[in-house]
Amino acid sequence: MVLTSALRDYVTRMLQDISGMKVLILDSQTVSIVSVVFSQSELLQKEVFLVELVDSTSKESMSHLKAVYFLRPTSENIQHLRRQIANPRFGEYHLFFSNIMKDTQIHVLADSDEQEVVQQVQEFYGDFCATDPYHFTLNFPLNHIYMLPAVVDPSSLQNFCDRVVDGITAVFLALKRRPVIRYQRTSDISKRIAQEASKVMYERETGLFDFRRTEISPLLLIVDRRDDPVTPLLNQWTYQAMVHELIGIQDNKVDLRNIGKAPKDQQEVVLSSEQDAFFKSNMYENFGDLGMNIKRMVDDFQQIAKSNQNIQTIEDMAKFVDNYPEYRKKHGNVSKHVTMVTELSKIAEERKLMLVSQTEQDLACTGGQVAAFEAVMNLLSNDSVSDVDRLRLVMLYALRYEKESPVQLMQLCNKLASRSAKYKSGLVQFLIKQAGVDRRTGDLYGNRDLLNIARNMARGIKGVENVYTQHQPLLFQTMESITKGRLRDVDYPFIGNHFQQGRPQDVVIFVVGGTTYEEARAVALQNASNSGTRFILGGSVVLNSKRFLKDLEEAQRIAKSNISAV
Repeated sequence: MVLTSALRDYVTRMLQDISGMKVLILDSQTVSIVSVVFSQSELLQKEVFLVELVDSTSKESMSHLKAVYFLRPTSENIQHLRRQIANPRFGEYHLFFSNIMKDTQIHVLADSDEQEVVQQVQEFYGDFCATDPYHFTLNFPLNHIYMLPAVVDPSSLQNFCDRVVDGITAVFLALKRRPVIRYQRTSDISKRIAQEASKVMYERETGLFDFRRTEISPLLLIVDRRDDPVTPLLNQWTYQAMVHELIGIQDNKVDLRNIGKAPKDQQEVVLSSEQDAFFKSNMYENFGDLGMNIKRMVDDFQQIAKSNQNIQTIEDMAKFVDNYPEYRKKHGNVSKHVTMVTELSKIAEERKLMLVSQTEQDLACTGGQVAAFEAVMNLLSNDSVSDVDRLRLVMLYALRYEKESPVQLMQLCNKLASRSAKYKSGLVQFLIKQAGVDRRTGDLYGNRDLLNIARNMARGIKGVENVYTQHQPLLFQTMESITKGRLRDVDYPFIGNHFQQGRPQDVVIFVVGGTTYEEARAVALQNASNSGTRFILGGSVVLNSKRFLKDLEEAQRIAKSNISAV
């Protein structure tokens, strides 16, 4: 159930069984899939001397190289391949596809291979981007589509559903499992994806999914982002989630070009738990503890640097030269994390995020409408608070108190509109329409279910260690319900005649509309607790508040123009 290992295994098998100098040819999506699990230096070790995109217009003949293609089996990629095989530039062609191919596609390639340069065609089911061992994304560009009714743009919605089903089926083929499937009852798109995934696994490709049966089948649970709109709206204070929220992470890379003090060799840095031991041990730490751990890392490095200054003999020099690559790597790592944390501190101070975040956490975790209204109103009047932070505060208030205080909510919206020039009229109301209490299945604020009310009371009595990280995503409750066999059939029905007796050992939860790094952290901590159930989290994208708001704005724009057209 470790996705990064499955993908590394696929890439290794592609490259190591083909001897000699190679060119690796990828498409815009498989380049992300490979880059998160394999570094450039590792590719070089496998004799990959060139990486190209399949839509490259290069015509240079390189018959001394063997071409290894790893592509999604899309009609566009098949057309690129057909033309390239018909006029070969390379000595040999080895074709690997990230998902199930159609028979017609294989015939097209066979007909194009008149010079018989294709050595093999294989399916390696790596059609997902594994950002962490238990977290994957599909990097779907038009993510806002899931918020729109099917009638608005049927073809785009079908493309979205097809891509999600492709990603999910590839995950289970890579894990060699066939799951029972459940979905969130209140979400039409979750139901549609669940039904289409079931057709692939139980009807169309039943032979491919005929794996050795286990006593209890794995579970695939498909849920809708709109069931928990709070998590992607909150500021984050643990390392990985905070970097994504304040700077942005794309395929485990962070773009630091807009940061003035970033060294030239660190304009783009990699934050990967697979390649960076410090990041692996600190990615879920809160900001305070992270600062202490970075100071310790700097102190340790300074000791190493001092010992290297005491070179007095030829033996000392030889030893230093032997250790120099490791020394440089350590220096680069220290520099990278110091730069990152310095930038996070700067942004947090400029935007007064500690002040803003305290009110956010209160809105997400504790009751008290009167105090919440006053706190949000005060922050809306604070000139140090940014427009986007004002918007998020009003949205968090709206999600919690939409029924309880509609008059005060209108006052906040009016205040927001007067203070923030960039505020799009009606966006708060559009969020309520999309993800308000009437649309949600789960007990988002823990105030419906007696068990959740009791849990919240217990947390209140015990106190919270860190006020900035007290929020737990709804996903935490969902995982707890699964491990205890309490996930209600009425809220999360099964597809078809497949039911589950007993507690599943392996669970994949897919969030239509995107996951967050806070949820990925909850999954990693749950897996570390050895509860007997292992979870994998997947989504259409990895969200931060900026991306969530962008999707919301785009969906609102299309919905408005659709109404105007009518």
